[in-house]
Amino acid sequence: MSVLLTGVEILDIGSERYTFSFTIRDSPTYFINVNSWGREEYIRSLSESFRVGDCVTIENPLVQSKEAEREEKFNPVTPSCYKLLLSENHSVVKTSSCYEMDTKLLSLLHLPVKDPQDYYSLGDIIANGQSLDGRILNVLAAVMSVGEPKYFMTSDKRKGQRCEVKLYDETEMSFPIVCWDNESIQLAQSWIPRETVIFASDVRINFDKFRNCMTATVISKTIITTNPETAEANVLFSFIKESAQPGALHDKMEEESKESINLETIVDVYTVGQLKEKALQSDGKLEPVYGILYGYISTLDIDDNASKVIRNRCSICRFLVNEMSNTCTFCSDISSDSKSTFASFDILVDLTDHTGTLCSCYLSDCVAEETLGCTVHEFLTLTEDKTTALKWQLLLERSKIYFKVTLSPSWRTGLKVNVLSCKLADPIEASQSLLGKEIGNKRLHYMA
Repeated sequence: MSVLLTGVEILDIGSERYTFSFTIRDSPTYFINVNSWGREEYIRSLSESFRVGDCVTIENPLVQSKEAEREEKFNPVTPSCYKLLLSENHSVVKTSSCYEMDTKLLSLLHLPVKDPQDYYSLGDIIANGQSLDGRILNVLAAVMSVGEPKYFMTSDKRKGQRCEVKLYDETEMSFPIVCWDNESIQLAQSWIPRETVIFASDVRINFDKFRNCMTATVISKTIITTNPETAEANVLFSFIKESAQPGALHDKMEEESKESINLETIVDVYTVGQLKEKALQSDGKLEPVYGILYGYISTLDIDDNASKVIRNRCSICRFLVNEMSNTCTFCSDISSDSKSTFASFDILVDLTDHTGTLCSCYLSDCVAEETLGCTVHEFLTLTEDKTTALKWQLLLERSKIYFKVTLSPSWRTGLKVNVLSCKLADPIEASQSLLGKEIGNKRLHYMA
């Protein structure tokens, strides 16, 4: 039978047997799950022979009744009472070439497997908050950005990967959905920001305590329909076009950038020496570190040349624009006539404590405005004397600095430090932290 592949899941269940699951569809109404068990070589070869969206022909599958309650806990919910089992010795899966594909099957790629009206808007998820934690829901949203896949090693030496995609709709301008499996990550890499709409059925919703926000996760039950052809999706496509106008996303994205990380959830206190040691021991695989540093700004060159600390950002995506052409390469697909820029702080500072210095730390945008106590436009009106006075008002003053550190070989110091907040520290709190005493629920980490 010729069918359309809609989802894939591969699982290592031991040193001798592997299982491979995927979902196929041959009509708007009917789709079914397929399971295959066998040796690692067979399963990996089978899983690499086709991708989501391919047309395949399956020969000699075993038809078996499914145990819905047990099996649909981890597999897509299907309207069929059966499932297909593939045997390494008897079953064959053939991929159709582009010339052999049935156009009627290809049209199913853009038809959601769930009722197109049965979904939560991103605003509804945010509004319901933690009451939806752990729930399985359908989501219809546009793609704002697609992150690069991140690779890691688990504690039991298994390789893993992760990719985060930011979604948006008429009700919310930035909502993260995370992909963990190779198939969904590859699919996500094909999405075009601010052009692609997805209908994701059966994603898991969770409250991220660290970021203080709701998130979605692609799981083994999830089936994603790219650019669905539904009335609801068409409304969202119209919104995408409207939001591409100059400045349409700026105000909401500025608000999101301030609230994306809840500083109250950052409680770990580090010294500069501990951060450098942590980087040295990471073997090149340092996960982002969020923490607090009690130190001071030791370099702040804001009174030399304003052009060195103020850069233009794109009003649509907020990325820095090319200074020579004054164009944004990130959203270059949008006509330059419909884009504008705005001035934003982009300052490199050195942070120092009694154990050392972190050079070229990134103090930018809204955080820089809050630290300096003025907007970009107010800063540009300051005389040279007042700019110098502002500089010395901040230099060498003991501060409580919230930060994010990531390992970045391309960064000039190997460590990329983003300042999330920088305010004058309470003298008692700062001195006690230096003595290694616990302040409230904040913990001072010592390196072994």
